[in-house]
Amino acid sequence: MNKSLTRRLWIQAGLAAAAGVFMRTPVEAQSAAMPFERWVAAFRSRAAARGVSDATYAQVMNGLKPDTRVYALDRAQPEFDEEVWQYLNRRVSDWRVMTGKERVKEHAGLLARIEQDYGIDRYIMLGLWGMESGFGDVVTNPRYMRPVFPALAALAWGEPRRRPYWEKELLNALVIVQRGWSQPNEMIGSWAGAMGHTQWMPEVWLNMGVDYDHDGRTTPFSPDDSLAGTARYLVQRGRYRRGEEWGCEVRATAGRPKGGMRTYARWQAAGVSRADGKPFAHPNHQARLWVPVPGGPAFLIGQNFFAVRSYNPSMNYTLAIVHLADRIRGEGTFVRQFPGGERPLTLAEIQEVQRRLTAAGFDTGGADGRVGNETMVAVRNFQRKVGIDPADGYAGLKVLARLRQGA
Repeated sequence: MNKSLTRRLWIQAGLAAAAGVFMRTPVEAQSAAMPFERWVAAFRSRAAARGVSDATYAQVMNGLKPDTRVYALDRAQPEFDEEVWQYLNRRVSDWRVMTGKERVKEHAGLLARIEQDYGIDRYIMLGLWGMESGFGDVVTNPRYMRPVFPALAALAWGEPRRRPYWEKELLNALVIVQRGWSQPNEMIGSWAGAMGHTQWMPEVWLNMGVDYDHDGRTTPFSPDDSLAGTARYLVQRGRYRRGEEWGCEVRATAGRPKGGMRTYARWQAAGVSRADGKPFAHPNHQARLWVPVPGGPAFLIGQNFFAVRSYNPSMNYTLAIVHLADRIRGEGTFVRQFPGGERPLTLAEIQEVQRRLTAAGFDTGGADGRVGNETMVAVRNFQRKVGIDPADGYAGLKVLARLRQGA
């Protein structure tokens, strides 16, 4: 299986869980050939074959209780269906843009070093950091993260569909402890074992990790190590190209050519131009045309868009990252609106929605201006009560207007 796909395929749902869109109902092991304690004893030989000592194995696995809640999370489906514009509005939010602009100043030296050493644009790094962990905000937050060894052990023991994958990741996590890079209690992550500022699986930690702060160990819980390791990932596995933009929004004539990679110069000759009216920065670089939704904005996307996509095989995820990067850079929203779309709420407006919902009996878990699961559930319940259709949980202009009218 493609390694970049492997890195993300089984944790994609876990990150959504960190954003709070999955149910949390614990269930028992789905298919275990033996009791957990016997399985732990039998698995010791697998760990030994990877160079894990008896002492390390005992330290991690003796007395470990499997986190059986992960089975429900593994099988859960997102509760909310989002249109593309809703997906982008919720992720490229005022809070992320504002926080990203603060982080670019706070970490200017680190981001400049990564640009120099790996060639990754600092704003792309910020966009990915913001998407993966809210710039580190959820890294050790117990509302979203949990100890990874009980989770990975439960999956390796009792999840039959992908057992070989979970076994390998549990072994990778044990090797990390064996190397002295982390203690078991420090390894906190998503239900699927993704950890740190840019949500590394153990395999990525082992093979892409970088001791960028030179403290003698590699860890995704250090912003320096995490961002540098992710930059290394984008270069080595995503084939990121130094000095290339990801692409841009464009205007296209009705008779434009379809499909295929062409230079920006050839696209321009075919009637395609930047939506903001600026000239193409690198006419000889190649890109292809992509229209996510008929009638919506169009984009030329190049190799670096696909390099970012290697981190999570989703076009919408990638578009959110590169758009967030551009917004932090100081660029505006898309010129063309998505069909049926609306502008995102400002930070102050989201906080107002949260306060009004809570006052009306729909608890949002606070008024921080960030839309997670609690806010989405509160919005959906409010929509159902007042007859807003669809009750999609989206905190937008219609919900705000109805709240201002009174519930």
